[in-house]
Amino acid sequence: MKKNNEHPVYWILLNHKQWKIYIAATVKGLCYVSSQNAPFEELGVWVKKRLPHYHLLEEKVVMQPYADELIAFIEGRRKEFTFSLDLHGTAFQQSVWNALQEIPYGQTVSYTDIAERIKKPQSVRAVGTAIGANPVLITVPCHRVIAKSGKLAGYRGGLDMKEQLLVLEK
Repeated sequence: MKKNNEHPVYWILLNHKQWKIYIAATVKGLCYVSSQNAPFEELGVWVKKRLPHYHLLEEKVVMQPYADELIAFIEGRRKEFTFSLDLHGTAFQQSVWNALQEIPYGQTVSYTDIAERIKKPQSVRAVGTAIGANPVLITVPCHRVIAKSGKLAGYRGGLDMKEQLLVLEK
């Protein structure tokens, strides 16, 4: 049986210009990107729920490559990410998050489009719930999903953050 300290979730606070987000990774890849200006507790609650046998460990060296790519994205110098992801969710959530990763930079789709892409056209509400549970904001681009009407709809990071990301990609 492994001890708790053998399963770290490395984290740092990425503080760049107006962006203050917690990012976290396991040895397998990036697993969490917080809402903008969220308290540290948001990360702690997520780890406790999704990775109960892990512990948080602040580790700048391990997290720097993730931070570098996120900063390049925020500054408009990068359109996609090269690092691995370690996504923890149900099979349905995983299918939705995979579909989100196929949305091209600078484009938007509707919740209905995602439901159709995963071949569950009657599951628009469930798709919305899965999108809301996306643990890695920005990198799994749920900000690119908007209401069928074309208006901005829910976003775990808040509509201001969603709008900032969409403006950045224009």
